[in-house]
Amino acid sequence: MWWHESANGERLICDLCPRHCALRPGERGFCFVRENRDGRIVSTTYGRSTGFCVDPIEKKPLHQFYPGTPVLSFGTAGCNLGCTFCQNWTTSRSRDVEAACEQAAPEAIAAAAKRLGCRSAAFTYNDPIIWAEYAIDTARACRDVGIKTVAVTSGYITADARADFFEPIDAANVDLKGFTDRFYREYCAGRLQPVLDTLRWLVRETETWVEITNLIIPGANDSPDELREMCRWIAAELRPDVPLHFSAFHPTFELTDRDATPPATLRMAHDIAREAGLHYVYVGNVHDPERQQTYCPGCGRAVIRRVGYTIEGFDLRDGRCVHCRAPIAGRFAAAAGTWGNRRMPIRIAE
Repeated sequence: MWWHESANGERLICDLCPRHCALRPGERGFCFVRENRDGRIVSTTYGRSTGFCVDPIEKKPLHQFYPGTPVLSFGTAGCNLGCTFCQNWTTSRSRDVEAACEQAAPEAIAAAAKRLGCRSAAFTYNDPIIWAEYAIDTARACRDVGIKTVAVTSGYITADARADFFEPIDAANVDLKGFTDRFYREYCAGRLQPVLDTLRWLVRETETWVEITNLIIPGANDSPDELREMCRWIAAELRPDVPLHFSAFHPTFELTDRDATPPATLRMAHDIAREAGLHYVYVGNVHDPERQQTYCPGCGRAVIRRVGYTIEGFDLRDGRCVHCRAPIAGRFAAAAGTWGNRRMPIRIAE
């Protein structure tokens, strides 16, 4: 899906992501997993995963999507961005797909999630956009057995493909990596506008639950003015009730020339987001219990209390604060889950 022939018929143009890679026979795109093969573009990682693990849903991070529940997480190889700070670079930059992956059909993944008591399955570790066919089929198989699905994604997808991709997906955490085109060009080998377009479309035109993550990198995307502009855009162009997670950067991959994000910078970003009118703002990758709770926008009390990934208090009834009855945005069951901080690697074949 999502390709067309070039005007001279010598190449196939990939229409899945904004790169629009033009591929000769046998060539692969920037992502390295979509190939011009036998007159069509195929996904070389379909049915193959770099590993499976049962995680807490809060680790995605999703704080207002069935809190406390286990999620079956998996990914494949490759990526359509080139982030110098990628924490999963061993798989996102993998060029040995056969050695890196195990076989797993969509139906087997759905059955495993059901058997393991997972509330959802997450497409993560690398961006599921580049393995869209596999993600779509897995989401449909999960839906058939009552399992929700989550895309952890950069949102770097075309308008032509996004409706097909997100239609069967219940929730997404979109990584808004910065708020300038310069940052996307220099640090991610991409562009900002397609991500903003995806976010606006997701929030305004779909039923997919959306949360946003912004990794704050010292000297790159941490200026108060940029953070303020981003938060104001989220409040005005999306909604004030879209949760925003600020995460601490730690030196990795090709970006090791600077220190980790100071906690004071995260606190500053949190304050800027609240001043911009955002209702749900979180701080991650550091110990900061006060800024990891979910607070009611009506009365200001903590309605979901967390210690790490463990839910210690859940003061919601029918999606409303039990204290003042104000609605809390999200997707909630009658009670929070009890999965806690556990991490359980599994093999689908077993």
